[in-house]
Amino acid sequence: MERPRLEVADVLRRYGEAYREQHAASLSTAQRRVMSAIELCRTAALGSHREHCDQCPYERTCYDSCRNRHCPKCQSLARAQWIEDRQSELLDTQYFHVVFTLPEEIAAIAYQNKKVLYDILFRATSETLRTIAADPKHLGVEIGFFAVLHSWGQNLMFHPHLHCVVPGGGLSLDGDRWVSCRPGFFLPVRVLSRLFRRLFLELLQQAFDDGQLHFFTALQQLQGPSAFAAYLTPLRQAEWVVYAKAPFAGPQQVLDYVGRYTHRVAISNHRLLDIENGQVQFRSATRTIARTASRRPCPCPPTSSSVASCSTYSPTASTASATMASWAIATAKKNWNAVANS
Repeated sequence: MERPRLEVADVLRRYGEAYREQHAASLSTAQRRVMSAIELCRTAALGSHREHCDQCPYERTCYDSCRNRHCPKCQSLARAQWIEDRQSELLDTQYFHVVFTLPEEIAAIAYQNKKVLYDILFRATSETLRTIAADPKHLGVEIGFFAVLHSWGQNLMFHPHLHCVVPGGGLSLDGDRWVSCRPGFFLPVRVLSRLFRRLFLELLQQAFDDGQLHFFTALQQLQGPSAFAAYLTPLRQAEWVVYAKAPFAGPQQVLDYVGRYTHRVAISNHRLLDIENGQVQFRSATRTIARTASRRPCPCPPTSSSVASCSTYSPTASTASATMASWAIATAKKNWNAVANS
């Protein structure tokens, strides 16, 4: 692949200080460290090493990388290892790609309470899938799966949703046999959506009652119990989006997709077009009514949240939850192998 003309590091080196000054009150220490790591990556500030050709006398000096998982230039080997590890956990059965998306009104709360809301998202998703799958009216099985959080949409705006890779079946509740779902059909999305909505809102209300949520600027009025309850009322009747389909190219297709972002952020260096004249331009994906994606240049002020979100720190809570979810599918594989060999 041709080396990109611009890098996210170039954006941060040119406009990072202005962004830090404008958003000083809201930037965490971890976010500042991420920005600094990307700015210094593969520069003399991090040291260097010599590389030698084993076929000729040629040698060169190479600057060391930051190894930060948010850096577009780093972690490619770690990302490949993650995908390989997940491949080793796959079962010999059909798989489904299930996506749980937060409504825009909830996303606004999540933007100001990322750690708490991301944890709720994982917990509500996990309980929804396991509860409906265990219901004898549907599958009546214990399932395993793994999940990866995406906090942005294809236009790079804040859009938290959870990608799940789920086998099309599971162990019977007595643990004696494998039960498969119908070909091409996992679980009814409307049933999943309704339970997910109820569980999420219950956990959200509990977090509010426990004083775990904080509101600023446009959401500051939600600090009062009555205002918060009124804000949630229409969401209890709204349809929450849940997507569930079998990938055309099998689970590998979904693994490759979600694996792109396990060790880096939303934007790649190749999407950057220009950073001159106080504007950052990058290619942004949009969807037409026909649901086809197209790319278009998107100008953006360098101090806006859209640009900064390209290198925003991801809370460790979501990483831990994803690890626990992948452990569940590894457990299912172990149990399935035991049943198959019995």
